[in-house]
Amino acid sequence: MSGAGQPLRVVVVDDQQLVRSGFALMLSVEDDIEVVGEAADGRQAVEAVERLRPDVALMDVQMPVLDGIEATREIVGRDLAKVIILTTFDRDDYVFDGLQAGASGFLLKNAGPERLVEAVRAVGLGHALLAPEVTRRVIAQMTQTPAPTPPPRSTERARELARLTPREREVLTLLARGLSNAEIARELFLGEATVKTHVSNCLTKLGLRDRVRAVVFAYEAGLILPGE
Repeated sequence: MSGAGQPLRVVVVDDQQLVRSGFALMLSVEDDIEVVGEAADGRQAVEAVERLRPDVALMDVQMPVLDGIEATREIVGRDLAKVIILTTFDRDDYVFDGLQAGASGFLLKNAGPERLVEAVRAVGLGHALLAPEVTRRVIAQMTQTPAPTPPPRSTERARELARLTPREREVLTLLARGLSNAEIARELFLGEATVKTHVSNCLTKLGLRDRVRAVVFAYEAGLILPGE
């Protein structure tokens, strides 16, 4: 349910009608999710989201008229809804372009119904959804060329790290290495709920929107290094 206790409202965007119908069917059986509209291209998506004001838009990437990346950029830039990008193409450029456009999540279409529902719930409630494997690809992209000197913002970031407790810093480091909350909990011998609290505290204290920005911050602060 949304913060007001109402079902999470979703718009499904894909240029293939069968795909749209399939996603809509998977989501509509959930009591706390309501599919309020569909769109066949990026321009229709922006118009539908503006008209229907859903909580979440499920966004395909490759579409006519306006692609999913540009539609995401416009929707997020105007604060109309949160976006989860869905694609059959496991390509790094889609991941990074989508996240840079402001998407709150990225899933492959073959992720399965349960993963899709979990993604909608997480993003609809204000959480970023970044699977550990995607986090690791973000790290790999940032560190693929070893830098001879620290990132230029490392000094500033180091000062900001002082806002964190030692435990929060440990959690941030493991998060930035691509571990899920459950993996962090096992690593630090903590409960998963406690880890979630630490992650939330890290994001709040550092003024970060989501886990993606936390990875970038950790790299800039020197918590994770090229080739690590």
